[in-house]
Amino acid sequence: MKAGVRPLETFPVRIGTQRLRVAIGGAPDAERTLLLFNGIGASVETLAPFIARFSHTRVVTFDAPGVGESPAPWLPYRPRDIARLGADLLTHLGVQRAHVFGVSWGGAAAQEFAINHPRRCSTLTLAATCAGIVMVPGRLNVLLKMLSPRRYVDPAYLMRIGGDLYGGELRFETELLQLHAQSMRSPSWHGYFYQLLATAGWTSWPWLKRVQAPALVMMGSDDPIVPPVNGRIIAAGLPRATLETVDCGHLFVLTRAAQTARRVERFMDQHAAATA
Repeated sequence: MKAGVRPLETFPVRIGTQRLRVAIGGAPDAERTLLLFNGIGASVETLAPFIARFSHTRVVTFDAPGVGESPAPWLPYRPRDIARLGADLLTHLGVQRAHVFGVSWGGAAAQEFAINHPRRCSTLTLAATCAGIVMVPGRLNVLLKMLSPRRYVDPAYLMRIGGDLYGGELRFETELLQLHAQSMRSPSWHGYFYQLLATAGWTSWPWLKRVQAPALVMMGSDDPIVPPVNGRIIAAGLPRATLETVDCGHLFVLTRAAQTARRVERFMDQHAAATA
């Protein structure tokens, strides 16, 4: 973990039959809560540098089933099931209403949360994500690398392919990529396959018009995985969307952690009165 980054408070929670490892960071005593859905294969540690940058917000996240210390379930699931886990986790923590953030794969769950739990969603922020099967895909050689969790298992492999995979500053900032590699925990192959399967054939597009929460859509200008045009597709379907492009790659929440966290907090502040 990067020096100076406050460690996350982690603890197990059982939601129905699923055991989750939950993490809380940012400003743990803050009145408002941000529920964060992480990317594919990524445990809570990978976003610790980003979470630590929130100065006025308690950030709640969890290892998806099959990732980190959350065991894989017996049966496959869909993004709406991850959204429901998030909603049930908020209930467990005594939080009725939260701001919602989804990055990459977690953007699907965040969209499902806003669609299916509208009264519990104050604002919606989506980072480096898409609306499912209507997406404009990234480069084939990049997407093929996403089919395997090898980058989480083999740090040397990540250092070799990370720049081309994630784009932006990670093309030349090897120190940033090394810090990311050090924070990773290997997902199970079973769990990673279930995450891939969860979004197969999935789309949010027909239901985005139901989302009444203010939405901030942030895309990296040099994203080999989710090209920035996908942000325009999502924003076009959301009734109250603001679209912004970050001059970086797929992992701008890490390479631009402080700037991204400040932007999200300003967005939440802007809509505080309307969502109170």
